[in-house]
Amino acid sequence: MNYDLAIIGGGPAGAAAGVYASRKKLKTVLITGEFGGQSTVSPDIQNWVGTPSISGIDLGKSFKEHVLAYANDVLEVKEGELVTKIQHADDIFTITTDKDTSYTARTVLITAGSHRRKLTVPGAEEFENKGITYCASCDGPFFADKEVTVIGGGNAGFETAAQLLAYAKSVTLLQRGGTYKADPVTVEKVLSHENMTGILNTQLKEIHGEQFVTGLTYKDTTTGEDKKLVTEGVFVEIGLIPSTDFVADLVDRDNYGRIVIDPWTQQASLPGIWAAGDCTNVRYHQNNIAAGDAVKALEDIYLWLNAR
Repeated sequence: MNYDLAIIGGGPAGAAAGVYASRKKLKTVLITGEFGGQSTVSPDIQNWVGTPSISGIDLGKSFKEHVLAYANDVLEVKEGELVTKIQHADDIFTITTDKDTSYTARTVLITAGSHRRKLTVPGAEEFENKGITYCASCDGPFFADKEVTVIGGGNAGFETAAQLLAYAKSVTLLQRGGTYKADPVTVEKVLSHENMTGILNTQLKEIHGEQFVTGLTYKDTTTGEDKKLVTEGVFVEIGLIPSTDFVADLVDRDNYGRIVIDPWTQQASLPGIWAAGDCTNVRYHQNNIAAGDAVKALEDIYLWLNAR
């Protein structure tokens, strides 16, 4: 079967796209390993519009439920499959998955997301979701009036620190190198806060705790001295790895591997491919933004299909 549209990914962008594609009666296949995206690891999400509080697992379930409500003769869902390659010939895209299955479609919307680069030091795996978190906007409010630490001195690290300063007792940011990578104006503004401390030339060595994080050890790379820091929360912002390798030879990507899109339409460099969410080179990555960008893409895809 040749579909009008293939949606790759089942996070907020993929789910929103699936719902809108179905309502527009586009013959669609949605291919995803699972529903939910990165937020499935968060115990409580408080910024999903219309829902004051929901766990990441339940949010993923709600995505699936909403999409499956349209899973009839218009939309087909292929869960448990990961796309490994996309090929393009004669205005048709062939999508191959890790199940040795292929699908063909006239258009493709990539909402494959990304995954956060994780800490690899001792204690990092043990205390994930027990004080170590990779989503300040999801989990930050749980650390009200606590001493917390941000790992990473880029824009994402400083933006996370700025969020945390609204409710944390204190925020300490550790940067591996001798200079911060964030915009100078942002660095100056955030570091000027009375409850904010930035430390350069650090190498994280270990996360400590019992049932929950209680502190960490880092090496001062200028002196070689190991230092301990008391902290109740560790927010990690050391980069994202976009899930875009399967389309590397078809569309333009930036230096981080994110798909370069036209922000007006969400179109990628190859006609017939659109992208939305964390796998794209947009400035901000949030569930609500991903869903909105996917809806924008669907509007453009619908016009593209019906104007040819």
